[in-house]
Amino acid sequence: MTNEELFEKIKSKFGDYIIEHDTFRDELSVTIKKEKLVELMKFLHDDPELQFDYLVMMTAVDFPEREERFDLVYEIRSIPHKMIMRVKTRTKEDEPVDSVVSIWHSANWDERETYDMFGIKFNNHPDLRRILMPEDWEGYPLRKDYPLKGKPEDDLWLDKHLPEGQIKKPRHTRMP
Repeated sequence: MTNEELFEKIKSKFGDYIIEHDTFRDELSVTIKKEKLVELMKFLHDDPELQFDYLVMMTAVDFPEREERFDLVYEIRSIPHKMIMRVKTRTKEDEPVDSVVSIWHSANWDERETYDMFGIKFNNHPDLRRILMPEDWEGYPLRKDYPLKGKPEDDLWLDKHLPEGQIKKPRHTRMP
C-alpha cells in the first residue's frame, strides 16, 4: 500500500478530524484531533489491511507560544505490511489525552516518561506516575520554559536528598 492509499483510507474514516498530513522521506504523518486519537489508533492496529502492530516510540514536542502547547508524536509500524507512519495530536497544557496502552502495552512507559518530562496527563493510564524524576520533584524538565540549569528550588531538593559534600556549589550558579 502506498502512502497516498494509506492516507485515503484514513481520510475516508476520519476526514473531519484530520488537522494536517505530510509525507517526508517516504513516511506519512497524520495530525488528528485528540478526541479521535484512540479510535484512529485502534483502526490502524486492527484493520487487516494495515495491522500497525508495533508502537516504536511516543513522545511530545513543546510549542509554548501555541494555545495547544504540546504535540504528541506516535511512530508506528506494520511489520506484516512493511509500513511505517507517524500519528500526531495536539493538546493544551492542562488537558489530558486518552491513553493508548490498551492498544500497545509498550505505550505504558512512553506515556509515563511524557508525563514526567512534560506534565501531560493520560486518561485511563494504568500507572501514571513519575518514571525518571523523584516523586516529589517539582516541574517538568523538558518543557521549554524550564531553566536549562535547573531552578534554585532544585538545589534545595538536591541538598536535602544527596549525601553531604556531594555538591560543593549550588548547581544553578555553576558556570557551564
